[in-house]
Amino acid sequence: MTVHSNISLDVEAIYTPEQLSLIEKVPKHIAIIMDGNRRWAKREGLPPTMGHWEGAEVLIHVVQAAIELGCQTLTVYSFSTENWERSPEEIEDLMNVFELYLIQKREMMVRERIKLDAIGNLSRLPQRVRDAFEETRRLTQNGDRINLVLALNYGARDEIRRAVVEILRENEKKKIEIENISEEFISQKLDTNRWSDPDLLIRTSGELRLSNFLLWQISYTELFYTDVLWPDFSSQNLFEAALSFQQRNRRRGGGDERFK
Repeated sequence: MTVHSNISLDVEAIYTPEQLSLIEKVPKHIAIIMDGNRRWAKREGLPPTMGHWEGAEVLIHVVQAAIELGCQTLTVYSFSTENWERSPEEIEDLMNVFELYLIQKREMMVRERIKLDAIGNLSRLPQRVRDAFEETRRLTQNGDRINLVLALNYGARDEIRRAVVEILRENEKKKIEIENISEEFISQKLDTNRWSDPDLLIRTSGELRLSNFLLWQISYTELFYTDVLWPDFSSQNLFEAALSFQQRNRRRGGGDERFK
């Protein structure tokens, strides 16, 4: 039976001991496509910005729930390379959400020992957002309960493109032997090289697409789709996804080799 020992003593438990006893196989790395903020806002008769704010607030509760389950890394799709196609007004609102969220949640992340990091090409983000992120990342580097990885200006195709560029540049300096270009070699050039590949990918809002998210990394990842809009996503929805993960017989390809 899995022992869930990461529960903070000063925070009321989210899950009951009975629930936690059902999670025999903990997904150590969970990736989430947080979809449905704008639809939630429209449903509630609110501007899109309010949907993004509500979605940001939900995230921190999901992080705390993931800690209690025993998850080690949570990677969330926060802003894609395609999101730049939205209106300038909505993009500005999103950047405001990122900046204020990173500042306002900084103390809580330090207290809860959440280690913040990011994937994606952050250079295109406004300087104020990058500054807020770098300061929060610096202050949370001693976090040892969970890695919270924000995918910011991230697209899987762009990530692979940047990895190829890096390999070509390295080859210019010192020739890379073709036989040394393995899957592991390429993985080390990706943004996610510091973490294991996701065990479980959750997508909210009923969409059944991967939307250019972690295409290399999720080759053997279990997928969980839910109709729940992201601002309505709760710790119990996360539990349902983790419980579903228990039922999966994880195999590589069609073979009999089981994942540990």
